[in-house]
Amino acid sequence: MTKPSYRKHEYFFPFLCVIGAFAILSSTMSKNPVLNPFAESLGTPEAVMGFIAAASTIPGILISLPAGSLSDIFERERVLLASSIVFASAPFLYLPIGSWWQLILVRFYHGFATAIFIPVARAAIAEHYPSKKGEKISTFGSATIIGRSIAPFLGGFILSITIWNYHTYYLVVSVAGVATLLTTMMLVKNKGGEIKIQTASIRSRTSDQNAELRPIHGWREVMRNPGIIVATAIDAAAYYVYGAVEFFLVGYLKKIALLDASMIGIITGMQIALIPILSPFFGRLSDKVGRKIPIATGLVIGGLPLLAVPQTTQFLPLLVISMTYGLGFVLVTSSTPALVGDVAHKESYGAAMGFLATIMDVGQTLGPIVTGFLLAMFGYSGSFASLGLILLGFCVFFVVYQKLASSKQTLDR
Repeated sequence: MTKPSYRKHEYFFPFLCVIGAFAILSSTMSKNPVLNPFAESLGTPEAVMGFIAAASTIPGILISLPAGSLSDIFERERVLLASSIVFASAPFLYLPIGSWWQLILVRFYHGFATAIFIPVARAAIAEHYPSKKGEKISTFGSATIIGRSIAPFLGGFILSITIWNYHTYYLVVSVAGVATLLTTMMLVKNKGGEIKIQTASIRSRTSDQNAELRPIHGWREVMRNPGIIVATAIDAAAYYVYGAVEFFLVGYLKKIALLDASMIGIITGMQIALIPILSPFFGRLSDKVGRKIPIATGLVIGGLPLLAVPQTTQFLPLLVISMTYGLGFVLVTSSTPALVGDVAHKESYGAAMGFLATIMDVGQTLGPIVTGFLLAMFGYSGSFASLGLILLGFCVFFVVYQKLASSKQTLDR
């Protein structure tokens, strides 16, 4: 079997990380902190605001799995280039928007960029670095988080100096999108066969009529793999809770704890700041000790502090709770993509990572919605308790599954 020539190219992974940082910077700036006031300036009815917020997440549910599967057949750089074209073109479409329904359409189109990019990039990394999946995928994730973390600060600064000029704002977003496209073109350019994102063996099998290369087969293989299903369920649970905490913790800090904006920013910001710093380390750790310990530990560390949120209104305890939860979230999410890569067949990396991204988006979308209903019925105590118990419950489920899987392997031998 011919080995991928790009493994020898030292610039592949740094280029991919730069692309990820620009891409997520652009996509995050398009919504944070501008989307809500921009939608209001268009006269958007309150009942429609939620659709505008959710419009960009729907493509993740629809297209991540098919995009990942296509990258198993065609060269991955072609699929990455397609996503980069969306990253580069979508920001320009915000400029002529004059009504809220146009904003929904543009947000929906923009969502395809991340929905395609993330699973395909993860699949490429898992394929390129089979013995360092955890470390490399986590480092790549940190690069995207850097872009995500910079976006609200840069966006707020631009809105401030331009006095809420949305036209200028989205021109800056467009620059980041175009930078994504240009960097991707530099990555995929073939210079003497050195930079290749797809293996020669995969390309040769593309012309073969073997059913194993067809997308439907890849999906079927993923659905039949219990290891992928379990890892995806854990990841979805982590993002379900993260989506709810991200939204409702701010409400608790403002309405119940009565903290000022600067303190709220510190508490929520330190939670995000941990991700790019710790994720590569935890990914490397999971490569050495296995995925079970980091995932189980992360679920416990993330779940327990959430139970304590309604018990205090003091700044320092809430800061510690937020940072501890962030630590647990990083432990889990730095290991679940690598676990999917461990249990998936190489020919189905794209389908597996696409499935992971799809279910993750489902979890992150449902988290705030369900928790909102629980908040209305049981208040903050009940809603945060539900989030903590979800993580602890999935910890028990994961540990039991791992023990049963180990016992089955022992019996098979």
